Amino acid sequence: MIQVFVTGGTFDKEYNYIDGTLYFKDTHLPAMFELGRCTVDIDVKTLMMLDSLDFSEEDWGIIAYNCRRSNYDKILITHGTDRMVETAHFLANAGILNKTIVLTGAMIPYAFGTSSDGFFNLGSALAFVQILSPGVYIAMNGRYFDWNKVRKNTKTGFFEELG
Repeated sequence: MIQVFVTGGTFDKEYNYIDGTLYFKDTHLPAMFELGRCTVDIDVKTLMMLDSLDFSEEDWGIIAYNCRRSNYDKILITHGTDRMVETAHFLANAGILNKTIVLTGAMIPYAFGTSSDGFFNLGSALAFVQILSPGVYIAMNGRYFDWNKVRKNTKTGFFEELG
């Protein structure tokens, strides 16, 4: 069984066609897994629905607490891309032992349809969490990265390995 924790981020943002704002309503993850014809046993739990720029130490603590107390040793976390690396750093130093934790996100909301990278990133992360050794990783753009060897390139919108 794979534990999936939802924390918000672009994956789950909705677009208000009247005023042009993005907002949160409900998670799209169950529908995404269903549309992707996922046959892996998963347990989806929403921890919060926040833009990662709004995360606090308390929010990171909630994520770490839930990872620590999860009965499963494989955990996938959907997350906003802006502070994903900071959350991975927090989790890597939170004393969570013998668990594989993979964070992933999207640059374009799922609600935008086929232009969203969310499906690709979610599928990649689901595969990576099943095969990687215990530790904390980020899965974006078809690649996985060790938590301490990655950054988001804000000019290109891609995650890249640090030298």
